[in-house]
Amino acid sequence: MKNIFVTSPLLPPLEEFIPYLEQIWGNKYLTNNGPFHQQLEQALADYLGVKYLSLFSNGTLALLTAFQTLRLSGEVITTPYSFVATSHSLLWNGLTPVFADIDPQTFNINADAIEALITPQTTAIMPVHCYGIPCDVDKIQRLADTYGLKVIYDAAHAFGVKQNGSSILNCGDLSILSFHATKVFNTIEGGAIICPDARTKKRIDYLKNFGFADETTVIAPGINAKMNEVQAAFGLLQLQHIDGALSARADIYQRYCEGLADIPGLEFYTQKSDYEWNHAYYPVLIDECFPVSRDALYEALKEEGIYSRRYFYPLISSFAMYRHLPSSAAEHLPVANDLASKVLCLPIFPDLEEEEQLRIIAAVRRIAQVQSVAA
Repeated sequence: MKNIFVTSPLLPPLEEFIPYLEQIWGNKYLTNNGPFHQQLEQALADYLGVKYLSLFSNGTLALLTAFQTLRLSGEVITTPYSFVATSHSLLWNGLTPVFADIDPQTFNINADAIEALITPQTTAIMPVHCYGIPCDVDKIQRLADTYGLKVIYDAAHAFGVKQNGSSILNCGDLSILSFHATKVFNTIEGGAIICPDARTKKRIDYLKNFGFADETTVIAPGINAKMNEVQAAFGLLQLQHIDGALSARADIYQRYCEGLADIPGLEFYTQKSDYEWNHAYYPVLIDECFPVSRDALYEALKEEGIYSRRYFYPLISSFAMYRHLPSSAAEHLPVANDLASKVLCLPIFPDLEEEEQLRIIAAVRRIAQVQSVAA
């Protein structure tokens, strides 16, 4: 029986990609702000409804560069419920992460928990739009304005997400996207920084190209984080298929909701009406009413060739390079620890066939039913 993984990359028809490769081979322009790179930056800015966008070879380098762009120091308040690249970007910039607990309804940083963590050393807040679900951006911005802090959004999951008709990527001082193969929109590897003005974009573009301002002038200790032409061409083609992919994700999300709704012990995220979601993930919380534990369900599904993922477990705050921080103590993060012990993300990707999804739903129902009878 075919294995089903938690995600599968969106791939355009191969024959549609060949003409792009032929152009690259013809003009021999492989990197350094080539024609496809320029086209993709503009196309993405137009599609996403943002003013300025700078492409990167991957999302982690975009995160690293974001903090260099704003010249930050000291402490940054962030979430422990994310992928490790979020907080690793702080350590690489000599910044100290301070972890805030999360909201039990959205999985995002709890805006009400931020203020108590602000100290004279705090310079910024880095929330994450977890699973593409928007943070409480208004409350976070009010806090930032009150205390003179920068806001950098890790928006790796938030491609195409809108709130009240506007891109969520326009919030804060900077937003960082990931175009990794597992994301809603991918360029194989890739990422971007969204910024509000041309001056900031110019500094970002300098920093991602070793700090060069012109042929002989280096204005900062930059890095090599440029997206190449093959990635950019791939992204341009992907953009032609993204609307269909997002629609397919929405259908899969709805089918899960209908197929699993009546199983005791399963709790699902319910989308609110004030934003357009990209259905990047399908998180399920397994509580004590379910016949088996989250980890037992995870293993049982794996035995049937269904590979779910415990996103995000363990918490970032539990890893060796973070657990010594006072804000990492479990008593400070009760909600994050609770959700990390319960969450399971089921497979969701545009090519997931209805028959495969029904197999996943049937497996979850069977595990619950069999265990209930055995108990």
